Amino acid sequence: MEPLIWSPLAAAGRVGVAVRDITPPAGILARNWGAADTDVAAGVHRPLRATALAITDGAEPVRYLVSTDLGWWRNAAEEWAVRSRVLDALGAEPEDLLLHLVHTHSGPTLTATSPELEGADLVPAYFDLLAEKITEACREAAATAVEATATFGTARCDVAVDRALVAGGRDLVAFNPGAPADDTLLVGRITARDGRPLATMINYACHPTTLGWQPPLISPDWIGAARDEVEQAIGAPCLVLQGASGELSPREQYGDGELTDRVGRAIGYAALSGLTALPPPGSRLGLADVVESGTTLGIWRPQPVEPSRTLRTIRTVAELDARPEPTPEELARRHAGINPTAAAERLRRAGQLRAGYIDGDTAAHPLWVWRWGDAIVVAQAGEPYSWLQQELRRRHPDLAIFVLNCTNGPGFVYLPPVDVYRRDVYQVWQSEVVAGSLERVADLASVSILDLCR
Repeated sequence: MEPLIWSPLAAAGRVGVAVRDITPPAGILARNWGAADTDVAAGVHRPLRATALAITDGAEPVRYLVSTDLGWWRNAAEEWAVRSRVLDALGAEPEDLLLHLVHTHSGPTLTATSPELEGADLVPAYFDLLAEKITEACREAAATAVEATATFGTARCDVAVDRALVAGGRDLVAFNPGAPADDTLLVGRITARDGRPLATMINYACHPTTLGWQPPLISPDWIGAARDEVEQAIGAPCLVLQGASGELSPREQYGDGELTDRVGRAIGYAALSGLTALPPPGSRLGLADVVESGTTLGIWRPQPVEPSRTLRTIRTVAELDARPEPTPEELARRHAGINPTAAAERLRRAGQLRAGYIDGDTAAHPLWVWRWGDAIVVAQAGEPYSWLQQELRRRHPDLAIFVLNCTNGPGFVYLPPVDVYRRDVYQVWQSEVVAGSLERVADLASVSILDLCR
């Protein structure tokens, strides 16, 4: 009988991890909700942090994947000012760093371009702190890297739901019980060659909007409790990576800290189920024996295997067709009839969306694609719908595909599928690109994946 083998998706290399606290000072601008009554947070629900993973195959440059408990950059210039300082300090190239934001809606507002708002004067110094702490974490991760094996798997979690509800003739950003939602939760476990757990990874698509705006608090949202559950069980830092969640949110949201932690624990438990089911690091299963019993039994046993050390990256740009810029009159009509504070926040965001992204009729949508062994990371700065991760996983079923929102750029655009553009929902009128843009990004990402796997 020919040997029968099953190998989990895995990777190997030198890996290090480090963590830094990035909780902002009291009084910093934290206006992330148009409905909020104040510009600053009333306190801290949970501290914020940056978690850096450094990966190298020993020959290539070190690659850095950094997860930060932040929301979204408001413009390209300020994002690049921070990221470029980290790159310069590390002596790294732009394709070597993925600076990921988990997209919490309870973090500091990442712009100093609205000086009329309370706490905006503290933002520039906070940007300095971010560059310093992220650099420190990356340096420590690289300096402490050891030979390690990563193993990847999939769990299921039904916390995330579709958030486009029509009720009373109005389009609401709320749980839609009649629509399906992607429940995929991708996990990774990184283990040192001596058996020590080094780190874990969670890639889940679900807006961090459980913590509401009254009173506004500083918090990583559900990410904090999910991460705590995993770290307490595994004994190693956990990187939480926000997936393609443009249309996905928790079923219950806009609540208090109790709800936030309950949702986070549910996601953490789901991640632990996937991590617990992974086979031993550096192993595969082989059909080892056949035993006659009440029926004929096949026995699979772990066998040692050396995972791939391949580490390659591609940085590219999807050229998308931009939508015409709405006139001030159009924006005023769109936001007429709502409370003035919310209207002002919508107009403020609209004014920041296009700078550094759209030139004439074209939007330049950057895309980073990494391959590490059997894992692929597809990262970009916008908020695509979960169709992107589902489609890429369908096209490339033999790979562990991590899709990351809010990475290496301002959160400048939603990317809904073509059919969603027929509806007057928030993600459509907030988007700056035409229907079909998400599908073009998927095609470019797929081509890059194939190039990396040749």
